[in-house]
Amino acid sequence: MTAHIKTLEEEIINEDELFHFVEYSPEAAEKIGYSDYSYWKSVFQNFLKKKSAVILSFIFFALVIFSFIALRIGKYDYASLVPDTTKGFFSPNSEYWFGTDNLGRDYWSQVWYASQISIKLALIVGLGECILGVIIGCLWGYVRKLDRFFTELYNLINNVPNIIYLTLIALMVGQGFWIMACSLIAFGWLVMARNVRNLVMIHRDREYNLASRSLGTPTWRILLKNILPQLISVIILRLALSIPQTIATESMLSYLGLGLDINTPSLGILLRNARTFFLDYPYLLAFPAAIVSIISITFYLLGNAFSDAADPRNHV
Repeated sequence: MTAHIKTLEEEIINEDELFHFVEYSPEAAEKIGYSDYSYWKSVFQNFLKKKSAVILSFIFFALVIFSFIALRIGKYDYASLVPDTTKGFFSPNSEYWFGTDNLGRDYWSQVWYASQISIKLALIVGLGECILGVIIGCLWGYVRKLDRFFTELYNLINNVPNIIYLTLIALMVGQGFWIMACSLIAFGWLVMARNVRNLVMIHRDREYNLASRSLGTPTWRILLKNILPQLISVIILRLALSIPQTIATESMLSYLGLGLDINTPSLGILLRNARTFFLDYPYLLAFPAAIVSIISITFYLLGNAFSDAADPRNHV
């Protein structure tokens, strides 16, 4: 009888300890309500469900990688090309896979070297616009004292067409890879900053941000931890639009003679050089135009798909 009473007492003590552990242990409460949800895991799961997006991403990255491989497997090195007018306007053949230009230079090496330059420029400008636009947009939307300053700055820059700024820079400063990259970034952050600013203003006074401010959380931490994750889908979409837009802008400026200097080939310069001969020799226009189109279309559609996958509202 005594042993039975002792056993009952031990069970009661164990139940009390268990109740005490569940009631007062936050770790246990978290384990009870645990979820294996991961934001980036859900993003990639949603993205991989779209077969068309996977195919487009494969095409884009295959093109980027092949632009480096093509120069290795080509018969002529771009750096050692020498003009030879006797070989001018050769159609694509086993010796010259993309033919030759008006100066008799191998067009295969020119096209793929120019592709590298244009892709590199687009990535640098896209990332630069993204970083600058997000920083300015967050400050613009969150710090009320800076709203008027950035609004006036935005209106001042935005009311003048970018082509005027870029033309003045090309004529006054010069033409070059880094000059064009910095110029495009300096006037291309406006759209990103405006979009981020509007979204920050929507999320700025939500309850969890008011609670964070009441607890004395630094502004940078509120922006980084509370607000920025809500903007990822918009940032990715704008980045996806920026890269093909940069290639198109560079092509247009180079076509007008205001882009990169003649010693820095790009797809835009090849298109400009082909404008005089493309009616008689359409391959001079077809190859660089096809690469510009593939990069622009695939990355735009790829960015849209990834932006949808990054939207938390599409996560289950």
